[in-house]
Amino acid sequence: MAYYEHVFLARQDITSQQAEELVAHFKGILEERGGKVDKVESWGLKSLQFRINKNRKAHFALMNIDAPADAVQEMERQMRIHEDILRYMTIRVDALEEGPSAMMKRSDRDDRPRGDRDDRPRRDRDDRPPRGDRDDRPPRRDREDRSEARTGDA
Repeated sequence: MAYYEHVFLARQDITSQQAEELVAHFKGILEERGGKVDKVESWGLKSLQFRINKNRKAHFALMNIDAPADAVQEMERQMRIHEDILRYMTIRVDALEEGPSAMMKRSDRDDRPRGDRDDRPRRDRDDRPPRGDRDDRPPRRDREDRSEARTGDA
């Protein structure tokens, strides 16, 4: 049998209990055909980057599967038919990952400082060169001067 990582997105208007029932339903399909699900992770209701069938959020779930290919194909076929499933993706892997997935590791996401702001050196206003007085600058041309310059009427 082969190893697979399977992620699916369920509609936002179902409850988290119904999302768990979907996982149990598809797990049963795999087990009927000789496969087994090693790990199930529910990532919860998350915002999507773009709308999918008028949904801005979705329930995410990950399943680590050890099953024959025909069992996975049958599960995917039933996911295409099911109205609560927005998207799914199955990837064949060489070995199943032990421990929590990258989405469940909290230390990677929230504890570190934001790299786009905190890593930059702090620069105060005193470090800038002086701008000079406004009197030192050349005068701005009025709109009339600009329109004359374009038409060549001057």
